[in-house]
Amino acid sequence: MRIRHRSRAIAVTVTLAATGLLAGPGVALADDSHSAAVSQVAAEPGASAAPVEVTRDGSHVRTKASEAKAAKTLEVDYQVQETGYWCGPAATRIALSARQAPPSQADLAAQLGTTENGTDDISQVTGVLNDNLGSNDYESKYMPDDPPSQAQKDALWQDIVGDIDNNLPLVTNIVAPPGNQPPGYPSDQTIYHYFTVIGYDDANSTVLIADPASFGGNQIYWLSFDQLASLIPPKGYAA
Repeated sequence: MRIRHRSRAIAVTVTLAATGLLAGPGVALADDSHSAAVSQVAAEPGASAAPVEVTRDGSHVRTKASEAKAAKTLEVDYQVQETGYWCGPAATRIALSARQAPPSQADLAAQLGTTENGTDDISQVTGVLNDNLGSNDYESKYMPDDPPSQAQKDALWQDIVGDIDNNLPLVTNIVAPPGNQPPGYPSDQTIYHYFTVIGYDDANSTVLIADPASFGGNQIYWLSFDQLASLIPPKGYAA
């Protein structure tokens, strides 16, 4: 499904929650309500309520970088995924935008080898991130244990803090079954998806997610770190 955008410019400060719908690995089925303007939305219970400044200009959404004691968010150029199966390219593009003017989603889909079945593995994302940055900053990290071990969770948190502090968003491949889903996800389906981690708040043990699915117009939201860690197995992330 191709996603349409309204040309509309607004500037808001938000605490956001998100919704999404996915039918298979790396495949999103979008409705048209993503075109709604970003609005003030409550964070998940227990998640950080720290405000995030977001500027919307047509199809582009940019977060404003901020930094506080034990907390940091990155400036990125957000876009909704342009097809139902381009969550991988869209999440990769968001991550690259923190460092450079990123390629289009179509270019990244070609680089990733994304098909109508989606983007198969996080290693494809890792390679494309490094190729575009001309570096070896990113590695593929896997979390095969479900639930993850404490050592795997500790490593994930260290990767989030280290990468965000170095202006490197993480791209994560998640699997969200009924009973363990980000806010707004359909409760009767298992969700397969890619989204981008663009910030953290140590005091609240939360992470800031840029979600290219944008269901219901929800695009950037705080998620508890424990829930993120539970969503990644048995997949992985690029950090």
